[in-house]
Amino acid sequence: MAASPIVELLYFEGCPNHHAARQLVERIAIEEGAVADVRLVEVSSHEEAEALRFLGSPTVRVNGRDVEPGADERDDFMLACRVYRTEAGLDGQPSGEWIRTAFRRP
Repeated sequence: MAASPIVELLYFEGCPNHHAARQLVERIAIEEGAVADVRLVEVSSHEEAEALRFLGSPTVRVNGRDVEPGADERDDFMLACRVYRTEAGLDGQPSGEWIRTAFRRP
């Protein structure tokens, strides 16, 4: 696991899922023994969404990489709530295992 990962949590005001995603990130950081630097990034326009490669709220990046496998290849940037296809089904936040894996990346 990389020391002191930088976690960006991109969101837009009005989508409630970023609160739960932040709690999930913080819980997994503790479990992994990481001191994560969590940075909230509010996205407020379509132009910002494109510039930040924002795939919807919440978007969780660890050390600059989206935690969702394959997400870095996507280009459907939007100001909307994000829906993740996890092993448990559709969810408004990323899989805890994706976050855990991202913390462990070199």
